[in-house]
Parts: sequence; structure tokens; C-alpha cells
Amino acid sequence: MPSSPSLATGPAPASPPRTVRDRRADLIVALVALALAVWVTSGLWQDPNVRTITVNSSDQALFEWLLAFGGHAVTHGENPLFTYLINVPDGVNLAVNTTITVYAVVFAPLTYLIGPPATFLVILTLNLLATALAWYWLLSRHLVRSRLAAGVGALFIAYSPGMVSHANAHLNWTAGWLVPLLIWRLFALRRPGRWLRDGVILGVLVAVAFSIAAEGLFFTALALGVFVAIWALHPANRVEARAALPTFLHGLGVTAVVAGVLLSYPLWLHFAGPQRFHGTGFDPVIHSEDIAAFAAFPRRSLAGEVGLGTSLAPNPTEENSFFGIPLLVLTVVCFIALWRRADAHRRATLWALGAVALIFTVLSFGPVAKVDGRRTDLPMPFDLLGQLPVVNAALPARLALVVAPVVGLLLAYTIDQLRAAPVRHRSTELAWLLGFVVALLPLLPTPLLTDEREPIPRFITSGTWREYVSPDGVLTPLPLTVDIYPDGQRWQAYALSHRQGEFAIPGGFFLGPGGPDGRGRIGPVPRTLSALMDQAGRTGLVPIITDGTIREVQSDLRHWRIETVVLADQVHGAKFEVDEEALRRTGTALFGEPQRVDDVWLWRIPPSNGDLPR
Repeated sequence: MPSSPSLATGPAPASPPRTVRDRRADLIVALVALALAVWVTSGLWQDPNVRTITVNSSDQALFEWLLAFGGHAVTHGENPLFTYLINVPDGVNLAVNTTITVYAVVFAPLTYLIGPPATFLVILTLNLLATALAWYWLLSRHLVRSRLAAGVGALFIAYSPGMVSHANAHLNWTAGWLVPLLIWRLFALRRPGRWLRDGVILGVLVAVAFSIAAEGLFFTALALGVFVAIWALHPANRVEARAALPTFLHGLGVTAVVAGVLLSYPLWLHFAGPQRFHGTGFDPVIHSEDIAAFAAFPRRSLAGEVGLGTSLAPNPTEENSFFGIPLLVLTVVCFIALWRRADAHRRATLWALGAVALIFTVLSFGPVAKVDGRRTDLPMPFDLLGQLPVVNAALPARLALVVAPVVGLLLAYTIDQLRAAPVRHRSTELAWLLGFVVALLPLLPTPLLTDEREPIPRFITSGTWREYVSPDGVLTPLPLTVDIYPDGQRWQAYALSHRQGEFAIPGGFFLGPGGPDGRGRIGPVPRTLSALMDQAGRTGLVPIITDGTIREVQSDLRHWRIETVVLADQVHGAKFEVDEEALRRTGTALFGEPQRVDDVWLWRIPPSNGDLPR
């Protein structure tokens, strides 16, 4: 963003001795960033095919499936944005889900080589590393002169509590490397005579960002819009902004055209395609940031390890602020120190940064404010904005993620100013050092929690399933696949990535229509068979089976065109232990005695009408 040195011109060339020091600093930052990325994900690296993220194994299974399906779709000439392999017979509109299409295509060779779980881990680790490196590049080459300042700012942003929290299986939100690239290319639009080229580059980047993290792109666009408007309207920048406006708008127009052309089909699917919906169906009050969360410590941090973490987030993957009181105090002190020594142009930048942080903080509180877990009656601005199209599909708590880069920039600017001071007092430097240590050390990330998950049955890995499912036929595991029972998509991902062929499944983990007021919901609307199996798996009790139940289950089998029902010896439950014995007894009550095939129990369903044994 505009500051000294500017994004347009960059810093002055360094002298040879300085160049050597800078390259050494670049290497150190890269190594620290890599060490932190591996440290955070270290639990998965023990065995990527066996380990899973404890608090979010369902999302991990989803992203593994997206990698396998996306690579399969591209290599087999299928539509990567709509599929009938899950949610039989209606299919799923993946354009309104998180498709990570670019990742699926780019990493398809790796997915075929080492499998979806290992590829998922590689991308997750690279996301964290690339986010740190991209922010470091933007800071060190365009915004500050001190490599130390750039390193501290970049490492904080990349491993801030929100980023570490979303490292619990969110390949979209951990792709934070997109943000500094979007900032860089947006401000490049000011360059006279190059608006066409710069507009094309930004348009392509926008299309890539949309395919990886559409919600993150939306938040970035909003934040940059607020920043640019406030920065340009400041009296110190009005003349410069007015002069650059024609070139900037020309470039922005080219960006819109290029991105619009590249995203025309995904956007049509998103807003007008089959199986679309309006709004996610998530409760914005539940998925809003608690005001007290900004002063709290995250669970996956040194402070959390010693018992100072809290549970103010709706779940462990959504600790989007959690800066802690020391960092909040340090940020305010940094802002004041920068303001006191700033010229008019720098104050314009500080005004804009402060406004972005304040606006997105307040919006993250959702429709009504919550304080320390208690809901108040105080309405918040999001109560009005949340009714707007597109905004109604966003989770307000995630708006707090915008604040972390602002904090990182203020930290970097402060260190840069301190190191550039002509007279530096040792006592002052020690005080600042102590302040940074006290604020940042408690937030040092700790590894994600991981566990072993149930293996994919040999019935799938050996390809035996092909003897019991016709080409493009429908197989279902028990329980039927939803977010809390992800096995169906895990099996499907294995089959696709190992070139075994295709089988379809009813249900699945996806966002689709069927929620209240035309909004979306997770997975399909439950039917009798899925409800019975969920009840058995959760409670360990066989549900009461009546003639009416049998008729409803027969209708379900015909609706889903199920040929084969499979129960593994070990079923993965994302939120609780699953009772496999209760599932087998319920399956026997509904379908008759099962066959034992390899390491699974199997029921074959008559192809004519799905009639069950009486």
C-alpha cells in the first residue's frame, strides 16, 4: 500500500555489502518460515496416510476428495465444477462450494503419485510457507527498508492465531499468499502507460484467487476498497489520487473484463446453475466473533499450552482474532508512535489502516454483540449488511482475519522506523524489544492436534468393489456419507486417484439447497435410511423397524439407485466414536444377512425395485 518506499518505485538499489546482508536475511526468514510451517503440521508428517487433524477430520477428508475429484475430472475430460458422483441423483454444484480447482489441477500429478492425503499435507504446508514469503517479499521490497521489520511483520501475519486456526484443514483460508500478490498488482494499476498489461495480470490473479478462496477474495476486495477510498480522499493524497485515477480505472476495467471472461461459467453456476442456493445456512450469530476473543489467547499457542487458551470461538478452526491483551496494547502503542513521527502522507496511510481494522473488527461481531460467551441485545452493523447478496453467504467471524495483516503492517512499520532513527537509545530499544517479546512470544504456534483415523478398507484399496458395482453404479457405506461420516468420499477419493474407476454415492459432505428460507445446508435433506443409520451409529442401539420403515427404506434405495451397501469394520466418525456392531445389526434387520467380502460386510440390493427381504 502507498508508503515510503512506494509500491510504484520500490526501494533504492542496495550497496554490495548491504546486498549480502539482505540476502542473508532473506534466507534466514525463509528458513524460519519453513521451520514454522513444518512445526505446525508436524503431527501429520508422521504418516500423512494415517494421521488426521483431530478437530476437523471432516474438512480434511473433503479437501482430499476435492483434490482427487478435480484431478480426475481434468484428466478425464469431466466437468470439475459439477458432479453426479456424490449426492445421487441430484448431483452437487461445486461452484458454490470451495472447489480449490487450481490446486486440484496443478497438483494432479502429485495426487496420482502419492495420493490425496499426502498431497493435502504438502499444499497445507506450502500455503503457510508461501504466505510468509509473499508477505515478506511485499514488505521488504515495497513497504519497509529493514529486513528485520519485514520478517517480523510477515511471520506474524502468516502464523497469526487466525491462520494457525484455519490450518486445521482449510486449504482455502491458509492460501494467504494470495493477499499480498493482490495488493501488489492492485497498486501497480497506477503506473501510467501500462494499464492494459497490469489489468490483464490482475484479472488472471483474481480468477486464480476465486478458484482457491472465493470468500477470502471477497474480504480482500472489501478491505482494499475501504483502504483505497480513505487513502485517496485524505487531503495529503487527493492530488496524487486524482492524477492516477484515469489510469487506475482503465486498469481496473481491464481486470473486470479478464476476470469476468475467465470466471463466466463458474459465476453462472454460482448464481444461476442447478443445485445453487442463497446463503450458507450457517447461523451468523453463532459464527460471529466474541468481543472478548480479541483479547484472548488461542488454543494452539504457547499461551494455550500453559492453560491460557479459551473456547470463545464457535469451534477450534475459527479462532479468527485471539491476539491477546499484550499484542493489542503493543499495536496501539505502535500506532501512536508512528503517528507522532509521520508526515502527512504516512498519516493518510495510518488513517486508512486504522479504519480498515476498526470496520472489520466491528463487522466481525455479527448481527448482535457477544461478550465472553454471553449474547447481548446490542445490534451491530452486520445485522443490516448481512442481508445483502453475497454478504449473506459470508461468516462474519472471518472478517476478523483482515485485522491480522493490519497488525503485522504496523509492527513492521514500527521496527522500520526504530531502526532508521538517527539517534537510538539503548534503554528505548530494550523497552521496545521487551514489548515485542511479551506480545508475540505467547502467540508462538504449537503443532496441530492429530490422531490416527480408521484405514480405508482393503475392499476398496484392492479394487474388489468393482466386482459388486456396475460401471457408474451406486455404492454406499454405512452410515451414509455426510460431514460427520466422511468415509464415502475418502473411499471415492482413493478409487479416483488410483485410477480404479468411478462409483457414485448418495449424500456427501457439500453445501447444497434444502435449508430454511431457500438457504443452503450441509449435505442432503435426511431420508429414512440415513436417519436410521445415524441413530444406530451414535447411540449403539438398533432402531425400531416397522413395515412402514421397510417401505420408506425401499423408497430410499430406489431414489438413490443403490446397488451395494458396505459396512467397514472400522468407521470413521469426525465428531464421535461410531458403533459398528449396532450398524451391522441395523443393516441386517433392514437388508438381511450380509456377505463377508475381504474386510467388509456387504449387502447386495436387487436392481429392479430395491425390495428388501421380509
